[in-house]
Amino acid sequence: MKLALHEGRCEGYGLCEEAAPRVYRLPDDDGDVELLHSSVPDELQAAAVAGARACPVAAIVLTT
Repeated sequence: MKLALHEGRCEGYGLCEEAAPRVYRLPDDDGDVELLHSSVPDELQAAAVAGARACPVAAIVLTT
């Protein structure tokens, strides 16, 4: 599974990081969420999906 971000869409709600702190991290400044993996390890895939689904602005894109 791959992760990507719709640049500029992230509004910093932090729900993705709350759901999957080993996959997503919000920076201290007003930037977009940081994706900690471009290719998600098998053991983190369920968390990555949960974090992406938690995003209220659909900023995170998952592909297989």
